[in-house]
Amino acid sequence: MNDNTLLKLEDLVLYFKTSRGEVQAVDHVNLELHKNKAVVILGESGCGKSSMAKAILRLLPRNVGQYHGKVLLEDFDVMSLSDEEFRRQVRWVKMSMVPQAAMNALNPVLRAGEQVAEPAMIHLGMDKEEALDLARQMFENVGVPVDFLTRYPFELSGGMRQRVAIAMALITKPQLIVLDEPTSALDLLTQANIMNVLKTIKWETGTSYILITHDIATSSELADEVAVMYAGQIVEINDAESFFQEPLHPYSQRLMASVPRLYGDEEPDFIPGRPPSLLNPPTGCRFADRCHLRFDKCDEEPPTFIVDGHPVKCWLYEKNHQAVESAATGTGDAS
Repeated sequence: MNDNTLLKLEDLVLYFKTSRGEVQAVDHVNLELHKNKAVVILGESGCGKSSMAKAILRLLPRNVGQYHGKVLLEDFDVMSLSDEEFRRQVRWVKMSMVPQAAMNALNPVLRAGEQVAEPAMIHLGMDKEEALDLARQMFENVGVPVDFLTRYPFELSGGMRQRVAIAMALITKPQLIVLDEPTSALDLLTQANIMNVLKTIKWETGTSYILITHDIATSSELADEVAVMYAGQIVEINDAESFFQEPLHPYSQRLMASVPRLYGDEEPDFIPGRPPSLLNPPTGCRFADRCHLRFDKCDEEPPTFIVDGHPVKCWLYEKNHQAVESAATGTGDAS
């Protein structure tokens, strides 16, 4: 783990118990995030994106079946901490979260300013007046009028509630913010404003982001890297520029083909079929049943190869991988 790495996930697993068996929501996920960078997690609904966020921040429901792996924050495995130690030392101190539905996350009977100030009182030891002054500053930073401090969440628009949630995540100045669909259910203009706020914060404070979304167009505004998730696994990790120009995994390619284009005559495509059940996922490639490039080996075992430094779960890159290995070991055909 190099000095520029902020967060590293190693074989992170989160399964949920149900009456029908264990749902493999997050299945041996590996991911690395560098300081002052944003990685976007893309994928269809139900692929495990939000479950991965909950696993990172340890916001777990009661029906957890398996939860293990490593969550390394600046080379320290926070999974070794007890729940109370994690709450005091990590959650909302070093890592915070902007939830998907701000109205559901905000207490309807508490004023917005009090809710934003609360993490500063709990984690920074501020008294109420100090915390409210800091909340006022956070409101200004995210573009919320300071007189909204005394308003209740139901008195705010959807965009303003989302900004309040961002202010709450920022108030303790964490190194990492996990954003779970921060612009869902917002109109296009409000989405653009929220993304501009996030970009400004990243530039000015050096905050790192994990942005969870299925909106490819929105994600391109913030992404430094893209990780594509499918059926509980990450199937591709790529730098943003390369991904949006030439994605590697067949699922990634079909996702990009589904995005309407401003220029060109191509019509948006769709992905046939549906994702596999996470109660009993396939033993081979989990995208095989929907892949137009499928061949026999796709059903045998799950693939993972490195293509130009980027992990890709696809057997199409086996030959490329073997060629790289041969070159590295000097065992290639010299004829």
